[in-house]
Amino acid sequence: MDRLLLLGDEAIAQAAIDAGLSGVFAYPGTPSTEITEYIQDSKQAKEAGIRSNWAANEKTAMEAALGMSYAGKRAMFCCKHVGINVAADPFMNSAITGANGGLIYVAADDPSMHSSQDEQDSRFYGDFAGIPVLEPSNQQEAYDMVHYGFELSEKYHTPVMMRITTRMAHSRAGVVRKDVRAQNSLSLPEKKNQFILLPVNAKVQYRDLIAKQDGFAASSENDGFNKYIEGTDKSMGIVACGIAYNYLMENYRGTKCPYPVLKISQYPMPTKLLNRLYEECDTVLVLEEGQPLYERLLQGLLNKGKQIKGRLDGSLPRVGELNPNAVGRALGLNVKEGFAIPDLVAPRPPKLCDGCPHTDSYKALNEAMKEYGEFKVFADIGCYTLGALPPLKAIYTTVDMGASITMAKGAAEADLRPAVAVIGDSTFTHSGMTGLLDCCVDNVPVTVMILDNGITGMTGSQKSSATGRIESICQGIGVEPEHIRVINPLSSHFEENVKVIKEELEYQGVSVIIPRRECIVWANKKRKMAKKA
Repeated sequence: MDRLLLLGDEAIAQAAIDAGLSGVFAYPGTPSTEITEYIQDSKQAKEAGIRSNWAANEKTAMEAALGMSYAGKRAMFCCKHVGINVAADPFMNSAITGANGGLIYVAADDPSMHSSQDEQDSRFYGDFAGIPVLEPSNQQEAYDMVHYGFELSEKYHTPVMMRITTRMAHSRAGVVRKDVRAQNSLSLPEKKNQFILLPVNAKVQYRDLIAKQDGFAASSENDGFNKYIEGTDKSMGIVACGIAYNYLMENYRGTKCPYPVLKISQYPMPTKLLNRLYEECDTVLVLEEGQPLYERLLQGLLNKGKQIKGRLDGSLPRVGELNPNAVGRALGLNVKEGFAIPDLVAPRPPKLCDGCPHTDSYKALNEAMKEYGEFKVFADIGCYTLGALPPLKAIYTTVDMGASITMAKGAAEADLRPAVAVIGDSTFTHSGMTGLLDCCVDNVPVTVMILDNGITGMTGSQKSSATGRIESICQGIGVEPEHIRVINPLSSHFEENVKVIKEELEYQGVSVIIPRRECIVWANKKRKMAKKA
């Protein structure tokens, strides 16, 4: 078969297409976005009729993927780690309903918070839900694991999680493809009540999930992704999880690691192999990207007196991304640290793009807010979060998707006046609409600015579910039509925009201001695409 040079994300996407995928469901979020984009751009996927549109948010995406699995087809859900929080309800409950057609949930974690609010480790969710988790150590393994994951899902009628991290998602390697498999035929669940989680059924289903754990553990021990590698120096044994195995091997290029190594790429943990490593070695070093989840589990499992080292005892840093140098230091090796950054090189903070409509929106808002003081503007997740930085310094909160409106509501109910929420168009339809509904139901004096640039800008110009719908959504939710104001965020409209904002700040009810102008990056992309056409 073909050998392709692929990003980790692309390897997962190509594998899903080759493995008989019928639909991918996702909301864009770095570092997971390229999985869905690859499928959207794939000629093979188009010819196969694979469904690949973006969803409004991660919860709706996961539920749709579960629905496709219910119909007997193979489905994949993709998101970044914080997206699992949004989808946590269907995630946990689908572990109990189980799957029909093969179902894989891909969670792309972001250690070091390159573009995220936290360093959340999605393996906790997999362990919490009691479903198998796959964690590839390289791009070929990521490709192979998708084929395996669908088979495992259909064998045990369970969702399967695949956990990757930023370096796996965004690094390239050669990948050898497998034969292309046809899509599943439509087939409904054999158990009529499998997906009905009334307590009487859920109790039975939960017992079934518990009963599957022995099978999951046997697969983890025997199916080949977990491997015990012999070593001559038994003073230390190494547990290397996922991409951490690659970091370990980079410290032994051209030579063999002297220590016994247990490479782990599938969970639940292979307890027999772990016990073997523990019994043969004096100490154990746990290398895992993310939080010390399995280091803690190992301390409980192997609490027999020997030292278990890792992030908890300081052998590895507790925060930030794992890397070959950190692993080398934990091994006691001489590590080349590279050149120090010269003082001449000054850090440059990120900023909004030149010509970005959000800049003019914030300038008008800042002018309108001058008489009211600081700390009264609540913002959200998106490009416009950069409005927190100089020279704009226009916003004062960014917590999670949709929190701007609900935090402004709570502050207004604490008598903070005025209370302003700033949210992007895509984030509004992702998780802002329900907050606006709460504002309308309680008639709280909140001014909501929905920055409409016509695209999901932060993650690379994906289509926004809000395009062409914002005014009708707001009116349907209950905002009075006369307090839904559309403005043009251009410097030539500055005075007019300030006047509109001031009027709505004075209104003692729910008002929505929609600064509407196309994302400058998207506009440039469209011009280039038009020239090529």
